Amino acid sequence: MSQPHSPVKLWRFHGGVHPPERKTIANTTAIRTLPLPKALYIPLRQHIGVSGDVCVQPGQQVLRGQALTEPGVYGGLPVHAPTSGIIGEVVEHPSNHPSQLPEPVLTLIPDGQHTSASLQPVADPFSLSGLELIQHLHDMGVAGLGGAGFPTAQKLSQARAINLIIINGVECEPYIVSDDRLMREHAKDIVRGVQLLQYILTEENQAPKAVIAIEDNKPEAIAAMEQAIAISHAPIQLQVIPTLYPSGGEKQLIEILTGKQVPARGYPADIGILMQNVGTAFAVAEAIDQGEPFTRRVVTLTGESFQQPGTAWVLLGTPIQHLLECAELQPDTPQRIIVGGPMMGYTIADPRTPIIKTSNCILAPTNKELPAAQNESPCIRCGACEQVCPAKLLPQQLLWMAKAQDHEGLNQHHLSDCIECGACAYVCPSEIPLVHYYRKAKAEIREEKIEQQKSEVARQRFEARQERLEREKQERLERHKKAAEARAKALAEREKLAEQQATATGAPACDDETDPIKAAVARAKAKRAQQQAEASSDSEDPQKAKVAAAVARAKAKRAQQQAEASSDSEDPQKAKVAAAVARAKAKRAQQQAETAAKASDASKEKDES
Repeated sequence: MSQPHSPVKLWRFHGGVHPPERKTIANTTAIRTLPLPKALYIPLRQHIGVSGDVCVQPGQQVLRGQALTEPGVYGGLPVHAPTSGIIGEVVEHPSNHPSQLPEPVLTLIPDGQHTSASLQPVADPFSLSGLELIQHLHDMGVAGLGGAGFPTAQKLSQARAINLIIINGVECEPYIVSDDRLMREHAKDIVRGVQLLQYILTEENQAPKAVIAIEDNKPEAIAAMEQAIAISHAPIQLQVIPTLYPSGGEKQLIEILTGKQVPARGYPADIGILMQNVGTAFAVAEAIDQGEPFTRRVVTLTGESFQQPGTAWVLLGTPIQHLLECAELQPDTPQRIIVGGPMMGYTIADPRTPIIKTSNCILAPTNKELPAAQNESPCIRCGACEQVCPAKLLPQQLLWMAKAQDHEGLNQHHLSDCIECGACAYVCPSEIPLVHYYRKAKAEIREEKIEQQKSEVARQRFEARQERLEREKQERLERHKKAAEARAKALAEREKLAEQQATATGAPACDDETDPIKAAVARAKAKRAQQQAEASSDSEDPQKAKVAAAVARAKAKRAQQQAEASSDSEDPQKAKVAAAVARAKAKRAQQQAETAAKASDASKEKDES
């Protein structure tokens, strides 16, 4: 059964402020559709994490909803074509970030046809597993619309033992009314998205509870959501909370509804809670039920410099300049263009900056409406920033560390817990843009971590390659060793057989093959005797030389006799040849021995003289 909002116990978080709301400028008209821009500049990364790899070529015709990137080595959420057209080059373009640093974008020239690719809706999502639906959301490029753009599939896949889903419809930032108008006009789709999220996170047939939270300054949205919940009969509770900035912060809203605090450097999932924005719930329903990739979002166009303020469906990659023209900007002098609201937004200098998945508002105020900050003055240490900080941080300390790029100190002082709400800057009498410094420091730390991760992956791949090469080398050496051992063993066996046959004196020849072996053994012995005689004649004294010569002659004679003995059983012709060879070698050995003896005598006579 549906549960409309009812009086329940609510808690209050630390700090908070009450800035002027200024929401009526843009929330009185329905969400409109804008004409196509001349070109779309689609950033390859529009979310927390790394970008994917481009999978299209310049000049290629693409259809609406067609994937333009695919996960690379390091992953990455895919980006899709918001409309049909021709792909241009990947170029450097001003980023939708306070730094405005150039980033790679894919250019798409719309053809005006808005032709769709084949969509892939899920006919019966409740027949699939939660993991299958999570993969589908990843393929559709769905990311969080209410914060830093964390990939929805990744957030869901990491959630374990979730017992409460909070759908954030608070939208506490002044001027911004995107979620307000979305809830008024698409409440049914939002409720459908909540039901799908409950199913995905069901464990052991137990679905988590779901609460949709809305501030009490949105009566029309509250009524629309109540009606949609009642019609769906979904087990969803609607909770209205008091207006206080920044009640829409993730950790602050959890504390308001449950009284629980998310641990420092922790996540809501650590205490069994998952939070999604109402826009994300709508995108989940579109992706699953209609197969629509995430290629557009509702953007608030507000501020007194606009002649046609309101809300609009804006294609991702649309230059902000196109939105200024559609809302009929009448620029003040000078005219500031702010992405986001006056509290958390940032001023951009280049109107070519594209709309991305996390862009919820373009604010163009007059100088009288929202005076620009004067020159930054030194901190007077009044402590006002600490009193209003909803995260209970020390903004002064964080400021000094951010300026010094002390990343280790920033981590120790929990910079990651800063929600960038701007309450500290709002009350700062020195008009220090504190949030600007915090964002810049966070971006530096984030990029540093990404580079470290890439380096770690590269190191692991290099070490794996080295291990593979070393393993192949050892296997190769082992094969060579075994082959050498086999050859040595075979050679030893042949020599042993030859020795046995040679020493078998008087043994009759077995066949024609044994006779040549015996003769070869005899020749080898004669040659060895000759070498020994030559070696001994060079280093021995005259007396030893004579003895060596005599020994050599004796060995040569014995070798000749053995050859003659072996020739008795050989073929007559072979025997004659072998005997002649043996006699020749014996004679040569005798001559060498005599020569060595004469040389020794001559050396002796020379020494005596």
